[in-house]
Amino acid sequence: MKKQEKAEHIVKELKRLFPEAKMMLNYRNNWELLVAVELSAQCTDKKVNEITPALFKKYPTLADYVKAKPAEFEKYVYQSGFYKNKTKNILAAAKMVSEKFGGKLPKTMEEMLTIPGVARKTANILLGIAYGVVEGVAVDTHVKRLARLWGLTEESSPEKIEKDLMKLLLKEEWQYFTYRVIEYGRKYCTARVKNHSTCPLGRYEK
Repeated sequence: MKKQEKAEHIVKELKRLFPEAKMMLNYRNNWELLVAVELSAQCTDKKVNEITPALFKKYPTLADYVKAKPAEFEKYVYQSGFYKNKTKNILAAAKMVSEKFGGKLPKTMEEMLTIPGVARKTANILLGIAYGVVEGVAVDTHVKRLARLWGLTEESSPEKIEKDLMKLLLKEEWQYFTYRVIEYGRKYCTARVKNHSTCPLGRYEK
């Protein structure tokens, strides 16, 4: 089966399995969306959703993040892991969004990538959810692992995997492919699975 044909079959099956798949992080506005996505790096969405209620209550506005003291902020994000780096990036991002972008997340990939802590994966998620702007495919650990397992890419860097997937998938599938693959990875095919014959898409493995 050619890659293109295989990709079409996989997309169709994922849509059947997870028709309503979406991002699982909780937030109230675009700024909190950025905060939640940055906290989710190397951390589960479940854990982030446990952390953010207290964080968002303590810092209800962008201005509160701009004024935040790192040592105090770290206490609220400690459980997400890599908390010092995340604190540095989020507070620097708050200053940039406030001063450079007038308090609103920018609407282009180029501008989004200038924000501390934002690489292409995060930028794709933010642009897609905040503005419906689809520039590419967000490649997280599930997407990287399963795209390789299914033989949709031989690459190992997220940027190159994204390029391969963009060639194989219709543009209208780019945004939701990520969330469906994440759901699939969580429910059926975790990184610990050794026998993939029981996975619904096991037949597409290379």
